[in-house]
Amino acid sequence: MNTKNKILITGATGFVGSNLSTYLQKKGFPIIGITRTPKTANEISYDSLSIASWNSSTAIIHLAGKAHDLKGVANESDYFAVNTELTKTLFEQFLKSNCSIFMYMSSVKAVADKVEHELTENEFPNPQTAYGKSKLAAEQYLLAQELPNDKFVYILRPCMIHGPGNKGNLNLLYKLVSKGIPYPLGAFKNKRSFLSIENLNFIILELLKQKPASGVYNIADEEAIATTDLIKLIAESLGKKPRIVSITPKFVKVLAAFGSIFKLPFTKEKLQKLTENYVVSNQKIKDTLNIQLPVNTKKGLIRTFKSFNNK
Repeated sequence: MNTKNKILITGATGFVGSNLSTYLQKKGFPIIGITRTPKTANEISYDSLSIASWNSSTAIIHLAGKAHDLKGVANESDYFAVNTELTKTLFEQFLKSNCSIFMYMSSVKAVADKVEHELTENEFPNPQTAYGKSKLAAEQYLLAQELPNDKFVYILRPCMIHGPGNKGNLNLLYKLVSKGIPYPLGAFKNKRSFLSIENLNFIILELLKQKPASGVYNIADEEAIATTDLIKLIAESLGKKPRIVSITPKFVKVLAAFGSIFKLPFTKEKLQKLTENYVVSNQKIKDTLNIQLPVNTKKGLIRTFKSFNNK
């Protein structure tokens, strides 16, 4: 392996980080994971991240962050300490080094929590949660810094990421279908974008190889999917027939409000995630890199769902 292609990755032990590390290593990039508690020879702590480590690396991919809190128990300051301040610290070190690429994993939630139209990079950011606000604060800091000509900054805004073994927010739907429970929200009509881990890995590789102009890029699969179509894909992966019923939306919203008050599994936020429109444009990144994504949206989702069957 060419050590000049060494990549530093924060959050390398998470779902995205572990998949990306394996993928890039297969493509000839040595990986050094940055973590609070190193456990292997290929990991170092944040405190051990020296100027020598930076100078021997071609890029850093900053994945580490505090994820969106579905339970509503996290403090707002926790998000800014991790998602914003850690990013600032790493970027200041990056500017002092010979490392040429800083890639920050932000989120579409740094822009909007609800989308009534297709989300592009031109949307004026208006996040409503501490998670989104902390991600946006990090973005704004990065974009405000003066950048030398030989350095590049890529801010990636992925939508919901999925892949084999990672149930994430798709877990509730999968459990419903696998247990034969009818999906009760058939009366809601929506579409939302997803992102397969394979397509994300591919885009990151192309950014490393091509080094286009610095910028902000939405990342999503080609096709937005309705939740009812997700139910059908899960059923297909299980070899079952989908069971979809249509309960009056007004009644469902009352149940969700009741769940939010009494901390039940079905809440207003869960209902929003299941029924909202959230379509994300990926046109800018495709045009910039002149690429077609390798994984079809529906095939990628089925691959993910089939991996659940083995759990």
